[in-house]
Amino acid sequence: MSVFSLIANASLVVQLVMAGLLALSVLSWALIIQKSLLLKGARRDSEDFERTFWGGADLNRLYEDGNRRQDGSAMERIFQSGFGEFLKLRSKNHGELSDIMDGSRRAMRAAAQRELDALENHNAFLATVGSVSPYVGLFGTVWGIMHAFIGLGNATQATLQTVAPGIAEALIATAIGLFAAIPAVIGYNRFAADVDRLATRFDTFMEEFSNILQRQASR
Repeated sequence: MSVFSLIANASLVVQLVMAGLLALSVLSWALIIQKSLLLKGARRDSEDFERTFWGGADLNRLYEDGNRRQDGSAMERIFQSGFGEFLKLRSKNHGELSDIMDGSRRAMRAAAQRELDALENHNAFLATVGSVSPYVGLFGTVWGIMHAFIGLGNATQATLQTVAPGIAEALIATAIGLFAAIPAVIGYNRFAADVDRLATRFDTFMEEFSNILQRQASR
């Protein structure tokens, strides 16, 4: 008995379960690779922007450069939203300091939320694959074992050699379910932690940048 021969000789329902789980596994791995590159790039770009921002760059020039560039980092887009709102509200002579700061913070929070939503995209798919795949594999196993025992009931002589192939092919469904679920769970937990760290970084930047804007507005 080989794994491939057991899969080929399995019942149609078990084969469909295996095919579905393998498809989910392939999609999960593709998504894991894509999101790993996305989050790695987001961290690197945010670090580069913070290095430029805290390196003494002029805010007006940094804002103008960001307007000309379309592929800025998430941190830069948060800066663009906050500083753009700050300039717009400050241009109104009757604008109060509290209104200016509240508007800037709201703009930055909205931009940060959009960035986090983009970074969290498809995380729910990984969570679903991680939680559902073992049960789908278990269904295939139960169905395969039931099918094996039905065939055993029709046999004239019940031996281990008779029932072993049916049970083995059924257990492969559970193995494939775990093969699909484990990477998805690990990927989901890792990406959720990475997004949380970026969210904390965004919050810290917004608070520090708000203090800078408040000092400028008070002049």
